[in-house]
Amino acid sequence: MSATDTKSTTDTAQSGTGWWVVNSRALLRLALPLILTNFAYVALTTVDIVMLGRLGALEIAAAGLALALFNQLRTTGTGLVTGVSNLVAEAQVQGDRQRVGALLFAGFFWATVCGVVFCAALWLVGPLLVLLGQDQEVVDKAGEFLMILAPGMLPCLWFQNLRHFTTGLKRPGPLLAITLASIGATVALNHILIHGEFGLPAFGFAGVAMATVTVFLLSFLAFIVVVLRDGALRPWLTSPDARRWDGDAVRSVWRLGLPISGTYASEAAFFSVLTLVIGTLGVNALAAQTVLNQIVYIVFMISAGLSHAASIHISEAGGRGDYATARRMGLLGTAWGVTATLLIAVAYLAIPRPIVSLFISAEHAGNADIVALAVTGLLIAAVMQVFDAMQNIGNGILRGVGDTAGPFRISLVGYWLIGLPAGYLLGVTADGGVEGVWIGQTVGLAATAALLMAAFLRRVGRLHRAASSAPVPNSESS
Repeated sequence: MSATDTKSTTDTAQSGTGWWVVNSRALLRLALPLILTNFAYVALTTVDIVMLGRLGALEIAAAGLALALFNQLRTTGTGLVTGVSNLVAEAQVQGDRQRVGALLFAGFFWATVCGVVFCAALWLVGPLLVLLGQDQEVVDKAGEFLMILAPGMLPCLWFQNLRHFTTGLKRPGPLLAITLASIGATVALNHILIHGEFGLPAFGFAGVAMATVTVFLLSFLAFIVVVLRDGALRPWLTSPDARRWDGDAVRSVWRLGLPISGTYASEAAFFSVLTLVIGTLGVNALAAQTVLNQIVYIVFMISAGLSHAASIHISEAGGRGDYATARRMGLLGTAWGVTATLLIAVAYLAIPRPIVSLFISAEHAGNADIVALAVTGLLIAAVMQVFDAMQNIGNGILRGVGDTAGPFRISLVGYWLIGLPAGYLLGVTADGGVEGVWIGQTVGLAATAALLMAAFLRRVGRLHRAASSAPVPNSESS
């Protein structure tokens, strides 16, 4: 029997329920530590939002604006080093230890460049916000927050590079050790710095930014310690190649990471611009947007982990020329993302007010309008987050079949040509307010998800047909 016939028989045998069960386990086994690490990072801003929600509408609106800008640039920088995982996996399979070390250095180089540039940008952005229609008092407080928060970009991106490096080696386990510690540290430091403990003054609003920067740094240092204690990972971090300039590795990370960064930046900018649009509708609208964004952002971390795990599995299948499996892994990852968000949507629909009240106190009379807006937004988010998960996983599975430019082009269409105009027309032109903007945002995400899934199926279909028609080497038949 030829190799092609054997492969066909194997694919057929594995196409039943057993395949889906086995590969679901493999997918979730890789995705789970990634999801938990994502939760660790989102926990930092979640705790911040909860603490700020106790201080007042102005504080939560200002910090929400600052965090939206910070996350815009953080996401862009993270995209640039995301390709490190794929490059490391490829070099590891080829047994090229020198290149693995060089890729770690290259990732740290680009993380540092981005960190310095983005920190400066955040310090300078304040005056521009007034020109974009933002409330002067909100902008002043947001600028105060960013002056403290901006330097945290460096350890944040260093952590992301190390995270993608260990994921490329298929050893994301060290990430789990940092999750609970970073959450606990965030809660403790917020309490200490906001209210003043252990002889420290009460920094109030500024204390939230101080706590966040401190935890970014501690998380990175903790990750370094954990990696150095891991016998399998320590040699890579201490290798001379990890401290040596390699122009080819630096260029490789740039070439692969740039379109990924562009896609991430396009998505983050879409949400940031809509936040600015909502900011023109008033402080309460911006505060409600901050609460809703944070809730959706938490759920987004599930699809982010699934996206990366599915991408790695699809890359492996593609490396074997098994594009039938690559296609099924893409569908499997998407199915798990939709399932997770639908289950969470049930909670949104059943208990929206208690969920919102976790982030902003309903006891303050001045917060009543904010809570009402956020509750309405949560009902819209029940649908929106399903499409958000699909488009996020769509980016990952397309990257798994080697397409990093396609998602960027699709994001320009779905976010900017469909979602942004829809949000502005429904929210501002049609006077639909913040709810109209949220509905327009949902339309943009739905369009992006549909385009990404169609692109994935087309590309994997072409690759499958090309692999099926390739001649089988004579040495493989007997």
